[in-house]
Amino acid sequence: QVQLVESGGGLVQAGDSLRLSCSPSGRTFSSDAMGWFRQAPGKEREFVAAIRWSGGTRYYGDSVKDRFTVSRDNTKNTVYLQMNSLKPEDTAVYYCAAMRSWTRGRAMSISNGYDYWGQGTQVTVSS
Repeated sequence: QVQLVESGGGLVQAGDSLRLSCSPSGRTFSSDAMGWFRQAPGKEREFVAAIRWSGGTRYYGDSVKDRFTVSRDNTKNTVYLQMNSLKPEDTAVYYCAAMRSWTRGRAMSISNGYDYWGQGTQVTVSS
């Protein structure tokens, strides 16, 4: 089965940095783009960032554009999310997702834009 595995979450203080990683495992598959989403308790899932494998075009949510950087390593089939200047409001479970066929209009969709999802990694930022 296709699986996405996130890693790198943890407990940090405001102003610290974390680097999340996401790699597919199990059955191999092709995808056009990878996305990062997050969901805090009691809140709706929120788009964080996305990147296209070919060309590396990046997209960011408004709340993280100036602090987070998404990148990818095509040879390792791995996508990263570098999170700097973390704030307590960044506390959430972070999920990576894979889009098999690129559709810009669905790249930031929190519901039906992606085909595969990881189980998430917890990021907690204390004040």
